[in-house]
Amino acid sequence: MDLTPDWVVGFTDGEGCFHVSVVRNPKTSLGYQVIPEFVIVQHERDIQILYALKRFFRCGVVRRSDGDRWAFRIRKLACLQQVCDFFTRHPLKTKKNVDFIRFRRIVHKMAEGQHLTPEGLLDIIEIALRMNTEKRDALLRIREEIRRRFPQADRGPD
Repeated sequence: MDLTPDWVVGFTDGEGCFHVSVVRNPKTSLGYQVIPEFVIVQHERDIQILYALKRFFRCGVVRRSDGDRWAFRIRKLACLQQVCDFFTRHPLKTKKNVDFIRFRRIVHKMAEGQHLTPEGLLDIIEIALRMNTEKRDALLRIREEIRRRFPQADRGPD
């Protein structure tokens, strides 16, 4: 199955997700790890589409997600930069483009190493708060903990 850029844009508009998690990780200097990911989930009957996307982007993994659902995921920063370049050249047509633009800002900040500083992590959390409504409470708790631990990094109230 050969995919065209226009097809990938349309399919992503309907089925794709740009997601950013911030999770506790005591092995990191700040105690938190930023995990951006580009994800498309499909029923197992359409798994061939996920493998075609993996070939199209030349990276990512296809794994069982939940029950009869499978997911194509890209988490590797270098690959996410390629995804960002693609969707910058071939813009999404729906409101999903707003989340993509925020996602791209986070990927760019991570490429610069900003996620490794308290200030940069707070910036990333602020951007993610405008993207990930289902993770809002967790992100707010993490933001408050970072502000308490690193008061010099806090640039003021929301």
